[in-house]
Parts: sequence; structure tokens; C-alpha cells
Amino acid sequence: MADSASTAAPVRRRILHAGSLGMIVGGLLALVGSLLPWVITPFGSLNGMAGPGLWTLSVAFLAIAGALLPYRKMAIAHSLIPGVTVALVVGWQTARLISLSASTDSWGQLMPGIGMVMVAGGAVVLIRTGLRLLAVR
Repeated sequence: MADSASTAAPVRRRILHAGSLGMIVGGLLALVGSLLPWVITPFGSLNGMAGPGLWTLSVAFLAIAGALLPYRKMAIAHSLIPGVTVALVVGWQTARLISLSASTDSWGQLMPGIGMVMVAGGAVVLIRTGLRLLAVR
């Protein structure tokens, strides 16, 4: 009689984890938003890739890569570090828009573009996913 323990299939480790979907969505929002216009002026749009969009693009790839890692602690780091970095860059750019509008007394002339809004949404999704992964044991 054959031993049933030796014929059992090996246990396969899952690649996706509880935060994979949130990390992919947040990373894609940050990635696509980095490529779109960040500031809208009366004379045209300023592209995100001209400056801070390069930073957010880099960490967006880090978040997407973390979605495919099966380790919980690595997934938390790959969610929170890009999320906080993107949030800081968007906050810095928003403060800069407010400062330029205040110093030139041209309120409503410099407006955040769709790229900055999408990247901010990606930061919210990534931070929320990272905090949710921290809460799950």
C-alpha cells in the first residue's frame, strides 16, 4: 500500500496577498498621474515629468512591485513608504502653488492639474492599504 503523505502535492505559496489589489490600484494611479499635467496656468499646462513627477513615478513602480511580493512585512513597507513619499511630494507642490499664488496675488490662475489629483488619490489608496495590512494579523 502506498504512503499517502508522499504523494500529496506540495503546498504552494500564494503570490498575491490581502493588500495586492489596493497596492496595484494606488501604484497605477500614482504612475499614470505622474505622466499627466500637474499645474494648469492661463498659458498652458505644466507636465509632472518636468520635476516632481519623476519621484512619484519611481515610487509608484516600487508600490506595484510590492503588490507581487508574498511577504507581509515587505508588502507593508512597499505600501507605506511610496504612499508617504507621494503624499509629501504632493503636499510640497500644493504648498508651492499656494505660495506662488499668494506672492503674485493671482489667486485662481495656478490650479492643480489632473495628474496631481490622481497622484494624491494614489497616495491615499497606498497609505490606507498599508495601514489595513498593519491591522491584519
